[in-house]
Amino acid sequence: MGGGATRLYSALNRPQALPEPHNNTTLDSEHRGSIVRSSDPEELLRQCEDALRDRPPRFHRKFIHIHEDGRSASSGHFRVMQWNILAQALGEGMDSFVHCPLEALSWSQRKYLILEEILIHRPHILCLQEVDHYFDTFQPVLAGLGYCSHFCPKPWSPCLDVEGNNGPDGCALFYDQSEFELLDSVNIRLSAMRIPTNQVAVVTMLRSRHNNRSVCIAVTHLKARAGWEWLRSAQGSDLLRQLQNLVQQRHSPSPASQDVPLLVCGDFNAVPSEEVYRRFTSSLLGLDSAYKKLSQDGSTEPAYTTWKIRPTGECCSTLDYIWYAKDSLRVEAVLDMPTEEQIGPNRLPSYNYPSDHLSLVCDFSFKERE
Repeated sequence: MGGGATRLYSALNRPQALPEPHNNTTLDSEHRGSIVRSSDPEELLRQCEDALRDRPPRFHRKFIHIHEDGRSASSGHFRVMQWNILAQALGEGMDSFVHCPLEALSWSQRKYLILEEILIHRPHILCLQEVDHYFDTFQPVLAGLGYCSHFCPKPWSPCLDVEGNNGPDGCALFYDQSEFELLDSVNIRLSAMRIPTNQVAVVTMLRSRHNNRSVCIAVTHLKARAGWEWLRSAQGSDLLRQLQNLVQQRHSPSPASQDVPLLVCGDFNAVPSEEVYRRFTSSLLGLDSAYKKLSQDGSTEPAYTTWKIRPTGECCSTLDYIWYAKDSLRVEAVLDMPTEEQIGPNRLPSYNYPSDHLSLVCDFSFKERE
């Protein structure tokens, strides 16, 4: 543990060594493919496209607009993106994607694919898991675009066991400061039966600058692997309990602070038949899964949010979710899932997609108070 703690301390203190942003806005070839920070998202997107010009085109996905009967008035539209981006150390060192060429996993290219996906969709709230390049890439680059962020590393990140790692991975939450102002933020270490675990969550309370409505957003990443269903259930219960306490603390006699809607984004590592999924659907917080809106009856999750091939075999399953407070938020649109043909026979990650998990993107609005 001593060596891991030292590496963790070193990684958490890395922001002080960040270089100053460049003043120009062109791709700097002298820095071996480094991203030149810019306040112009179109310029950054052009950098990504230039760096990826020799790669296959990205998936073309479209938004499915949700039409609800008898809908009431709404306001304050905003976009949320949820994505396990695949920690670089794990992708190269531990995850064993047997059909993915090593060149497709190189950080010099993969970072552009990740940023391209974010820049194409331009979320107002961005929830990421397996982030092990927060300080040297995502925080500085996205800060230049007006995002503020909070990061919580795993206490015993498996990335630290990989030679040449870039520090611990963790959960990160970014929000567009032109759309939201910060009310509060807390990092949570999830517990099971009151025993701290290695999984974490970032919970942030924001207020819309357009209609003064508040919203509470959580991003988490629960325990992976078969056989740990009981632990995921316990972690989910702990998160729900803490979220209920946090939301209740924000309530006051003022109408502007009542009915704080909740969003919970994450890689739950749990299929819909698991106990932790049922705990969220039956929670007193009134949560529903946004991606069920893609199904004809509105009650079925997508067939997959991750699709990979490891030495143990092929894994195609739904593990990622955007949960929302159905009584106070409305789903306006949902980004559809790529087809099996688009993903290809070698599955994910690949030359044209940087993670084994697909991004989830939803447009929400606040329901008007009755």
